[in-house]
Amino acid sequence: MKKAISWIVILLVVGTVLIGRRGLNRTFASNVKLPDDSTIASVQRSDLVRAVASTGRIVSNLDVDIKCRASGEVIKVPFDISHKVTKGQLLLELDPLDQQRYVRKSETAVAQSKARLAQAQRSLALAEVNAVTTRKRAEAAVHSAEVKARIAQSKTRRRQRMLEAKLGSAEDLDTAEVDAAAASADLDTALVQTEEVKEKLLTVEVRRHEMELSKAQLDADQIALEDTKQQLVYTRVMAPIDGVVTTRNIQIGTIISSGITNVGGGTTVLTLSDVSRLFVLVSVDEADIGQVKLGQAAIITADAYPGEKFEGRVNRIAPKGTSTSNVVTFEVKVEVISSNRPLLKPEMTANVKIVCETRQKVLIIPVRAATEKGGQATVTILKKPGSVLTERPVVLGLSDGENIEIVKGLAEGERVVVPKDPASRWSNDQKKQSGGPPPPPM
Repeated sequence: MKKAISWIVILLVVGTVLIGRRGLNRTFASNVKLPDDSTIASVQRSDLVRAVASTGRIVSNLDVDIKCRASGEVIKVPFDISHKVTKGQLLLELDPLDQQRYVRKSETAVAQSKARLAQAQRSLALAEVNAVTTRKRAEAAVHSAEVKARIAQSKTRRRQRMLEAKLGSAEDLDTAEVDAAAASADLDTALVQTEEVKEKLLTVEVRRHEMELSKAQLDADQIALEDTKQQLVYTRVMAPIDGVVTTRNIQIGTIISSGITNVGGGTTVLTLSDVSRLFVLVSVDEADIGQVKLGQAAIITADAYPGEKFEGRVNRIAPKGTSTSNVVTFEVKVEVISSNRPLLKPEMTANVKIVCETRQKVLIIPVRAATEKGGQATVTILKKPGSVLTERPVVLGLSDGENIEIVKGLAEGERVVVPKDPASRWSNDQKKQSGGPPPPPM
């Protein structure tokens, strides 16, 4: 019985102490008046991230506009928008009848050229044979005429000596001179025949040129045949890459123009997008581009998926800026690398935070709680119950725009006053001093 009474007395004493402390706290809290309706924040230990934020659009790894090398009427389009295709699959087929007629016409032209070439070759061979025969005949005639002329001249000289020795008659000499003149005339005739050989040789050259022209025409017709056959192949368009159909501009029956022969570039029939990799193209202000490095991590969000976060990595930084309304920005390409990447679609708007620097498990307070007086950062703290608001100098570190690191001057759990007037923030004080956006205070 005595032990029970003792326990009851102990419990009453402890309850009285707790109620008194709680009432003291309420009294203290009610007695302390915060300036300018400010709030109280506790010094906490947390990770702090400095990031460059921007907005951009999602793009695919590769977009290919499909055009047809041939012209004609569409008779088959097996895929529609959002369909997946693999490399080599049929995307489009045109009516091949016109191209088939062109192929047959070209084949006929090749056959004619082959016949003309064979005829030219035979003509050349005949001309060569005639030239050889004419030359041999002319050489034989000249040789024979030369022999006859020498014999006739020799006979005339003998008749002359015999007449001088009074062993022959004048009639015999006259006969010999007539024979010599005839032999000389025959020699002249034979020499004239040698000129016919030159004519035959010229004919041979003409026939050779005709054969070469026929051969060149055959080559041209064969090339034309290959072109028409290739144009027939072009009536069937195959997928050049694996991808997804993102646009389709034609239907069965549509007449399209060639992308090669048409001055306007031809008709874009489909667009294939390679979505195996996705990127976000963001514009970073020149004031922040110095903090962005290749390989830095990024946090990506999209309005289409509230609360969903996507991981990214800086893949490319433009070496040249773009000036718009006197504002210079640099394009940064961020690759989406998280497993939930398929949720995103090209041309979506995405918000990107490029992580430039991270501090883990550091003391932080709201950035508005720090003010600057005489070049020294200070905060207003609220001590234990019964104390008053006091200012304390601190050393600041990294800031993410909302919170700022406390390097020295505060301990975890202490409470600081957070003014609502943005003009009292440390960042705004720094901005007033520098005349522009301040760097993160260190």
